[in-house]
Amino acid sequence: MRVLIPFLILALLPACVAANVERSARPLPRPAPAAAPALPAGSFEVWRTGFETRARAAGITQTTLDTARPHLRLLPETVALDSRQSEFGARVWDYMDSAVTSQRIQAGRAAMTRHAQTLTQIEARFGVPPEIVAAIWGVETSYGANRGNTPILATLATLAKDGRRAAFFEGELIAALRMVQLGKVTPARFTGSWAGAFGHTQFMPTSYLTYAVPLSGSGVADVWSDNPADALASAANYLAKRGWTRGQPWAQEVVLPSGFDLGLTGQRRSDWSSLGVTAVRGALSQAPARLLLPGGARGPAFLAYGNYDVLKEYNISDAYVLAVGHLSDRLAGAGGLRGLWPRSDRALTLDERIEVQRILNAQGYDTAGVDGRHGPATVAAVQAWQKANGLPPDGYINADLLARLRR
Repeated sequence: MRVLIPFLILALLPACVAANVERSARPLPRPAPAAAPALPAGSFEVWRTGFETRARAAGITQTTLDTARPHLRLLPETVALDSRQSEFGARVWDYMDSAVTSQRIQAGRAAMTRHAQTLTQIEARFGVPPEIVAAIWGVETSYGANRGNTPILATLATLAKDGRRAAFFEGELIAALRMVQLGKVTPARFTGSWAGAFGHTQFMPTSYLTYAVPLSGSGVADVWSDNPADALASAANYLAKRGWTRGQPWAQEVVLPSGFDLGLTGQRRSDWSSLGVTAVRGALSQAPARLLLPGGARGPAFLAYGNYDVLKEYNISDAYVLAVGHLSDRLAGAGGLRGLWPRSDRALTLDERIEVQRILNAQGYDTAGVDGRHGPATVAAVQAWQKANGLPPDGYINADLLARLRR
């Protein structure tokens, strides 16, 4: 889903990617057939021949491969989409603006009303609130309106041969063939996004094999049906299996007192109220939480609880989690955020994001890699640099910080 969420503006990582393919019983692989006639080096046919050998070794039968072979073809449009990566880093508020619109809030509330019985049953079984399930559904496919019609076997084969993460997508393709082999779906019905995710809540094949469940409790989880029940139940099961805590908020927007120590940003603790932190709405939960300042000291502040991290298992992007979480709050009747984003800040280019890391590392602040991805290690390095240079240590990375680093 990044664009593995192909229906949103910003490119993220694929949603709910399982760590391992389901380890089901595997039949003994058949002997490899006689070598095919030599084909031009690098051709799709050469790759497919080698892939089928690896698939058989992974337990995919020759019958399944014969059935799937007409569907294992090259999609030039997938190659083009995979290579179309923006050089600019996402600004969290841009993503949230695109994901949490008034139309999506209204459509979500209507969808929750239509499927109230299903969502109530899901909450009782998995402990995940209706608004969270509905928010994932809304962000992923606009409540089923944009599920995608790309042939999954073809697009996974294309990405496994010519994509930027070939090994990852080859594993997903083998999982997709296992789905066909187990009778979960036919190749002709196996459609979804160009990046390999499918269904109302955009599962990848490994996640389907591990977490997909029929809400009825029997049969095959039909995440392609116009009826979203199985897809919504599967998303809830994913969160439950990843550690969703019933009754705990995903996060709360908070207000920090004057003079608050921004060096506490990113720390997990349960005594925030004793430090003068208050909730924008309602009472502050006493569960352990991390302080997040995704827009720096000038933007909204959040306490992120354990369920925030569970949502990151579904999609590792903080922008995605904030969008899903905020949409869920709006679906439940809450208003907009009180804090204001620093919208005048421009997005850094990839080269600039890499430069930030290079300068920090050169000055002795370890970012755990120089790849332009500003994860927790980079944020911690920025905080340490800010503190050493007499700046508010909020870990926020923007053009002003880069200019200071260059001096």
